Amino acid sequence: MYTLLIAVIYLAFISLGLPDSLLGSAWPVLYTELNVPLSYMGILTMTVSACTIISSLISDKVTRKFGTAAVTVTSVFLTAFALLGYSYANSFWMLLVLSIPYGLGAGAIDAALNNYVAIHYSSKHMSWLHCFWGVGTIASPAIMSYSLANYNWSIGYRAVAAVQLAIGAILLLTTPLWKVNSFKSEEVKAKAKSIGIMNTLKISGVKTLLFGFFCYCALESTAMNWSATYLVAAKGFNESDAAGIAALVFLGITVGRFLSGFFMEKLGNLKMIRLGTIIISVGAVLLILPFGIDTFYLVGLFVIGLGCAPIYPCIINSTPSNFGAENSGAIIGIQMASAYLGSMLMPTLFGIFAKETTFELYPLYILIFNIILVVMINITFAITARKNK
Repeated sequence: MYTLLIAVIYLAFISLGLPDSLLGSAWPVLYTELNVPLSYMGILTMTVSACTIISSLISDKVTRKFGTAAVTVTSVFLTAFALLGYSYANSFWMLLVLSIPYGLGAGAIDAALNNYVAIHYSSKHMSWLHCFWGVGTIASPAIMSYSLANYNWSIGYRAVAAVQLAIGAILLLTTPLWKVNSFKSEEVKAKAKSIGIMNTLKISGVKTLLFGFFCYCALESTAMNWSATYLVAAKGFNESDAAGIAALVFLGITVGRFLSGFFMEKLGNLKMIRLGTIIISVGAVLLILPFGIDTFYLVGLFVIGLGCAPIYPCIINSTPSNFGAENSGAIIGIQMASAYLGSMLMPTLFGIFAKETTFELYPLYILIFNIILVVMINITFAITARKNK
């Protein structure tokens, strides 16, 4: 049962990644059909992010009351029906309304599953699970691409919604499997108290952890969202080539998370985070080198993805050991909110800043957040190490 449950959780992480890259792949067609400005995608993503932040902040209370299995199943069905609704939308306001349940579902499942895995499973599983999130983000654009070539964007959304519904059905049927860890869950639940957001922030090391996580997600999202524009605006690539090359960051993250799983238990979370920041720095430097060699830029983007790979899983996985399993649910919920806030705000600020200056600042922007990230995480681990002696 233990092995079968982890397989089910892997499936849930695929479902978590499926919708994340779908809107971006459909939007070039979608916005013209709906007759809205290209920039309106930002309104949708901001709505999703805002709802995700809200559900992340309340996820600890909801999960305590209903359990991780119920929250996971409900959230998958919620996102599935939102995606299905997208496929029938014939106006922008319908997409906007449907973005609310999608965001609420995405935040709840993200926080609940990450906390559950951090408490019950080893760090290698955390890395491989996030690798499977990457599989979801790669699969949905492929489905949408095929649908656009042969049918239309609505069929693409319905296909992904059907996959989500199938995963939700599997999760529902396998709900009894979650009882395999019930003893430890009840033990943690007995020790835990619902301490609230303000009391959670008063725990030593939490603020620096949240700031470090904010910086990581700002870095990762900027690297992913602006890589194609950087290649076009700063390095002279044509648009079609740059669009394909931009996937190297996603590929680096996915490959890196698979490889990281083999080293995490040996090196530990802090060393893996430090290693990741070093690799990110190498990738950024490759983009800065003034040699004008296209291969350096391609390798640089892939290497940035490789460096990003272990950081998110290791920060999440270290939370129960640093702050206690009884507090991890509340802290991880706020971490998720911090993550989505960084992902939502900082790439947008970079776009505004770069438009007024130059997109050559892309690798420097990544490096700055990388430095702040590693400083904040080292401070956090130093604080919690003294506290846990």
